[in-house]
Amino acid sequence: MTINEIQDELIDDFAFFDDWMAKYEYIIQLGKELPLIDQQYKKDEYLIKGCQSKVWLHADHQDGKVLFTADSDAIITKGLVALMVKVLSGHTAEEIAGSDLYFIDQIGLKEHLSPTRANGLLAMVKQMKMYAVALHRASLS
Repeated sequence: MTINEIQDELIDDFAFFDDWMAKYEYIIQLGKELPLIDQQYKKDEYLIKGCQSKVWLHADHQDGKVLFTADSDAIITKGLVALMVKVLSGHTAEEIAGSDLYFIDQIGLKEHLSPTRANGLLAMVKQMKMYAVALHRASLS
């Protein structure tokens, strides 16, 4: 699936829920299903700067695709990073770097997050795109 197809699927998934409590429960569930990051990457150097909670993110480059693993010490934040991993992991660096993550606005996520969580979400997106670009450059050299 393309990044946009995954986003469209998530928009449909979120439309199924009537209220934001149900949507938060879905986000938490996604966090519980997130494949855990290897313990060796739960170090300060893998923390996303700008997140109020601790969020560890690791990126790997395999067969031309960027694969992300992540974890967080907060359940909502873990769900948010799981959303981002679901959308971006398994795509090329070019696709990730050039992606327009319209699903965030379409599902109403920004309006329903505290300002600190919204800033953290933006920091996740920025870090994932930076990892993709860095891995792509490293693969060219």
